[in-house]
Order: sequence, then structure tokens, then C-alpha cells
Amino acid sequence: MIPQLAAVVETEPNIFESMTAIFSRPDTLAHPESLMESLASMSMLWAWVFLVAGVLCLVQGFRFYRVVTVSLALAIGAFSGYSLGARIEAEYIVAGCLAALLAVGCFRNMKYAVPIMGGLVGAFVGANMWSAMERLLASDPTAPAGGHYWVGALIGLLVGGMLAFILFKLSVVLFTSVSGATLAVLGAVALLLRIEGVSPAVSDSISAHAVILPLLVFVPSLIGFILQESQRDLGPGDAKPA
Repeated sequence: MIPQLAAVVETEPNIFESMTAIFSRPDTLAHPESLMESLASMSMLWAWVFLVAGVLCLVQGFRFYRVVTVSLALAIGAFSGYSLGARIEAEYIVAGCLAALLAVGCFRNMKYAVPIMGGLVGAFVGANMWSAMERLLASDPTAPAGGHYWVGALIGLLVGGMLAFILFKLSVVLFTSVSGATLAVLGAVALLLRIEGVSPAVSDSISAHAVILPLLVFVPSLIGFILQESQRDLGPGDAKPA
């Protein structure tokens, strides 16, 4: 029985490797070819977790923004630590230490953690929009992006970070909407790639152009932003700096 369980664990994709591959570059949504390969390696369990958590964050993230902020910090620390720890062959130790450090730091300094998360989400949006538009306006749309995504990332970082200091509640709704939509879409695509008859059509459709996947993420983000804004004035549940 134990050897059989061990064999199952060995064949199950490593979520740390999948996530570091997916977010190995800030403009990952604008590179659907490599992204499809990484999503195809994601396990069914984690795909469902991403989908459910993403939908909840997308439509109700402002109510539990402290939990969302700490969870994102924990995930960023874990996956970044895993990538860094691979260089010294101590992936899980570094991942655990960095995850705990960022989670506790965010929990105790929420009024600074939200602007940081807002800036990171802004950088993510800016990088993907810049790369997608760069490939959309290129004479050869199939050619790879020119690598200038950092310009969009810098603009998004500044706008997202500054917005959190000026309009805290709006920033909370924005970063929970974008984070939730990203998780939900990645989870949904990973699930579709697991369906044998649908997988090739899904992969070909999304990989057809660099604009498609950012569009699939940013449209739900906007819908979630509108829904959360319409529900935001609910008294005790309203977000305010801690």
C-alpha cells in the first residue's frame, strides 16, 4: 500500500514547479504557448483550488482583503523561496522561511502591505498589457515580444502603489479583482486542458494570439471590480487600513 501511495505522489505534478514556471516572467499571460505547457502540468486538485479561490476573491475579495493579502504574500514567499532555494538544493526550507516571513510581515503591517500588493498587481497588469499590445501592433503578430514589458510593469507599479495611498478602498477592490480573475482563469484553463477531447482546441484557441489570454483575465477583472464596487458600502465589512 505504501509503495503505491509513493508512486502516486511521485507522478503527481509539483505545484511549486508549476507555479514558478507559470510566473517565471511578469508578462506571462502574453506568452500563451509556454503558459499552456505549464498549466497542462497542473494537477486537477490545484486547478479546482485556483478556480474556487479565484471566483471567491473576484466577487467578495474586499470583504476578506486581509486574508487575501496575507494569502498572496504567503504564496509569493513560498514560490519565490522555492525558486531561490533550488540554487542551494534547499527548496522547501527556503520556501517555508520566506513564506512565513512575508505572511507575518503583511499581517502586522497591513496598511503598507496593501500598497505593495496593489503595486505588484499594477506591475503585472502593466507588463501583460504592454507585451500584448506590442505583439498586437507588430507587423508579424507571431513574432515574440521585444522584451520591453518592464516599461508597462514600471508604470503599473507606480500607479497601483500610489493609488493605494490615495484611495485605499479602491485599491483593495482593484487588486482582489485582478488576483481573483487571474487565479480563476488559470484554474479553469488548467481544468479544460485535462479534458481529452477539448484540450487541443482550447490550447490552439488561446495560443492563437498574445492578446487572448490577457483579455480572458482582464474582462472578468473589470466585471469583478464593478460587482465589488456595487457591494462595497456595507458597513463593518468595508475595507479600511489596519
